[in-house]
Amino acid sequence: MQMKVYDVIIIGGGQAGLSVAYFLRRSALEYLILDDHKEAGGAWLETWDDLKLFSPSEYSSLSGWAMPKSNEEYPTKAEFIKYLSAYENRYDFPIQRPVKVFQVEKENGLFITKTDKGDFYSKTLVSATGTANKPFIPKYPNATHFSGTQIHSVNYSNSDKFKDKNVLIVGGGNSGAQILAEVSKVAHTKWVTSNEPTFLPNDIDGRYLFNEATLKYLGKTIKHSKDHSVSLANIVMVKSVKEARSRDVLNAVRPFKEFYEHGVIWNDGTKEQFDAVIWCTGFRANLNHLESLNLTENNKINTEGTRSIKESNLWLVGYGNWTGFASATIYGVGKTARETVKEITALLKR
Repeated sequence: MQMKVYDVIIIGGGQAGLSVAYFLRRSALEYLILDDHKEAGGAWLETWDDLKLFSPSEYSSLSGWAMPKSNEEYPTKAEFIKYLSAYENRYDFPIQRPVKVFQVEKENGLFITKTDKGDFYSKTLVSATGTANKPFIPKYPNATHFSGTQIHSVNYSNSDKFKDKNVLIVGGGNSGAQILAEVSKVAHTKWVTSNEPTFLPNDIDGRYLFNEATLKYLGKTIKHSKDHSVSLANIVMVKSVKEARSRDVLNAVRPFKEFYEHGVIWNDGTKEQFDAVIWCTGFRANLNHLESLNLTENNKINTEGTRSIKESNLWLVGYGNWTGFASATIYGVGKTARETVKEITALLKR
């Protein structure tokens, strides 16, 4: 029996994988998406219940088809997952799910993607697995001695289990601010950030980040006034965060020194008791499936754009700025996906 060889295998069916597929469908190349979820949604399926995007619908869209307008200024998690599902159906992408990828090997010039559904062969490979499966928690002395609950934001669903508890929330990004806003309604909270958090003005949101990503893609620079400096690390004042500000709970302190059994010890030696710690400390690239290719260094693969430098038939899309400015965002991934497909198409035309 002759084995089937695809032109392209895309590992991951979230926003990055779908963005690559959108541009591939315009070509004559035969491709397949392998996704480990049972349904559409990618990493968004792993986020907390009341997550809000920080851009209006028209700035929260993938290439080719705008997200339907939300009833609120910022779309909900559920609305975006519904949009991703409709996006898949609209373009009838070839997707197999759920498929768990174990590892990728290369033999006789072909990639062999080994999965729980058998082996898949391809001439080129796009890894678009994102970061959700690799949450990052910084190391603190005596963390294992702490008798309370510790969870990462990826495992946070809602505030119900934290009612009337003392909760330490660690991390200064949008997830930290939004989870703090939610938990502080039912619990006694304290917020730890590495640096003083930066809140954007009320009228600045993901639209400005979208414009910056576009200009950087075009090789231009964007000018901000000193009061309107925009960064992916800045906190967007969505409704829940504004409400938290009105309750005066957006007060962050610098990191503690270590844990003890019942809580943390601050740098001045003071002990403070906590029942739980919620780590909103981000993620690292999920590259475990590529380890056998011996390309990973410091949890990254060296790329030019999205293309691996050492393995020229491999592309990595949607992992963060090392694969293109804002490429881990809805508004940034399409630009890097388009360039990826241009390169794949040029390669396979030879």
